[in-house]
Amino acid sequence: MCRVSHPVIQVSALSKRFGDTVAVDGIDFAVPSGATAALLGGNGAGKTTTLSMLLGLLLPTAGQIRIFDEDMLRHRYRVLPRMNFSSPYVDLPHRLTVRQNLTVYGRLYGIARLGERIAELAEDLQIAEFLEKPTGKLSAGQKTRVALAKALLNAPELLLLDEPTASLDPDTGDWVRSYLERYQRGSGATILLASHNMGEVERLCTEVMMMRRGRIVDRGSPCALIERYGRDTLEEVFLDIARSGELRSREAAQ
Repeated sequence: MCRVSHPVIQVSALSKRFGDTVAVDGIDFAVPSGATAALLGGNGAGKTTTLSMLLGLLLPTAGQIRIFDEDMLRHRYRVLPRMNFSSPYVDLPHRLTVRQNLTVYGRLYGIARLGERIAELAEDLQIAEFLEKPTGKLSAGQKTRVALAKALLNAPELLLLDEPTASLDPDTGDWVRSYLERYQRGSGATILLASHNMGEVERLCTEVMMMRRGRIVDRGSPCALIERYGRDTLEEVFLDIARSGELRSREAAQ
């Protein structure tokens, strides 16, 4: 008998409203096991809201989320130990040292031999030299590597990333992207990221979902989207989609 392979993430008719504001408007998508996929869109497109619902931090207004074939609304605690999240916009407690922060999160995940795991990640991510330093005293690049270490403590099978290289210099950004590539190849993990860095998406992702005003307006591989729009780069495709939406908005207002 053949074994059925379910997508790691499966989203159906997902919506989120905040009062009269529609942040996510009935989107559907799936991310297969081992893929690296991206949610792209301008500010306010609904990317971060979507990631927050996938994590269970926000309850959907409507729709369904299944992760590892579990209903996140009913059985999220079966799924959360297998996933993790990183964002430069979510600070770790500033007064705690890097080691203390990693220890707190490691205990929340119930990680065995936590000291060994922290030491392993500290070496891999080159953060050993400031493990005893207060997190609030770190540079932006150092904080990004610590946040990534926190996200990898439980060796997640699903990694959600919100702007993983935002505000980083080109060298540090390239280092983070290279590390993520190695982690994905070595672990077979599935990665879903939101990013404004089109070069990053072209490099890392096999599937792209373009969001505008809470809806997915196009999708495909970076190469397929570039070919479809007759452009040279994904950034040009992004601008085409964003500006076509602005044009329709102006026409509707007239």
